[in-house]
Amino acid sequence: MNQATTAANSKNGNRWLRWVNLAFMLYLLLLSVSMVGSGFKLATGEQAKTLFEFASHPVAGLMIGLVATALIQSSSTVTSIIVGLVAGGLPVATAIPMIMGANIGTTVTNTLVSLGHVRNKDEFKRAFASATIHDFFNLLAVAIFLPLEMIFGFLEKTSHWLVSPMLATGDMSIKGFNFIKPITKPVISAIKGPLADFGHVAGGVTLIVLGIATIFVAITVMGKLMKSLMVGRAKEILKNAIGRGPIHGIFSGSIVTILVQSSSTTTSLMVPLVGTGVLKVREVYPFTLGANIGTCITALLAATAVSGEYAVFALQIALVHLVFNITATVFIYGIPFLRELPVKGADFISDAAIKNKSVVAAYLMTIFIIMPGAILFFTT
Repeated sequence: MNQATTAANSKNGNRWLRWVNLAFMLYLLLLSVSMVGSGFKLATGEQAKTLFEFASHPVAGLMIGLVATALIQSSSTVTSIIVGLVAGGLPVATAIPMIMGANIGTTVTNTLVSLGHVRNKDEFKRAFASATIHDFFNLLAVAIFLPLEMIFGFLEKTSHWLVSPMLATGDMSIKGFNFIKPITKPVISAIKGPLADFGHVAGGVTLIVLGIATIFVAITVMGKLMKSLMVGRAKEILKNAIGRGPIHGIFSGSIVTILVQSSSTTTSLMVPLVGTGVLKVREVYPFTLGANIGTCITALLAATAVSGEYAVFALQIALVHLVFNITATVFIYGIPFLRELPVKGADFISDAAIKNKSVVAAYLMTIFIIMPGAILFFTT
């Protein structure tokens, strides 16, 4: 009896320790985003816009977001870095295509998970289709909304309207909203002081590199902690939401992603379930869309860490991510013809993949390496 009590107490103690670690990692994430913004301001001064002229072409910006996320395999990390850069003066209009690109780049993980079923033709077809439906939806969303953004500035205007109450006060910071600044500013000042002695450019670049490295560590550890604390609960939500309709599926996908802090984890949880025939591709489709929406929470959290004249724009770009994913979901899933396109695309590519396995490599190379590389080359 005593042994059982001791084991239970130890388990509870470990759980509390993980929650404390999670809170500390969240603080590190907020701190690191401030470091990127402060470093960017320190390094570029008034030259921020000219520094990012190479990314001012919307398609080039899209590809930068795509490649960065494909390499890092975390849209949360890339969007947090983008929030930090906007806090340092990167124009919102330049950052919007990068946010769109981050949505596409995050889907490599699902495809790699589907390769676990490659020995069984039927399983692989189902698994590969469930992995690539995310790609096709995100590609379709960008194909529709990037041209609209380039012509009408829809996302920029909508997000600007959402933050306009803060702009109307005449104060560009979000002091009333910003409860994080008091706990991050002393640390930023302590780091920035010695680095400034090396000169503005060297000190600023060092601060950016430290900030990005800390974002990596914080989000990686947060992901692992959230998985250990929440994956069981996430699977339970996933199981309970099956067959309850698309709205319930989208909502559940969002909640699961917020719980595990990773859209890649949410969608990767589904791939083996579809591969083994427990779920159908059409049943997991709404979860995938929910994962896109749930992953926006990290950028919104990151935006709360920002202070200074560009703080409101950091919040604006985080809201762009949310508005884009919600609008794309409502528009594409709400129109039957558009809703079917990702399903048909996934079905077509999975049929081709079971006939010839090299299609998988060609597909990954084309979407994540050849196409972005060629577009970046021609636009710059």
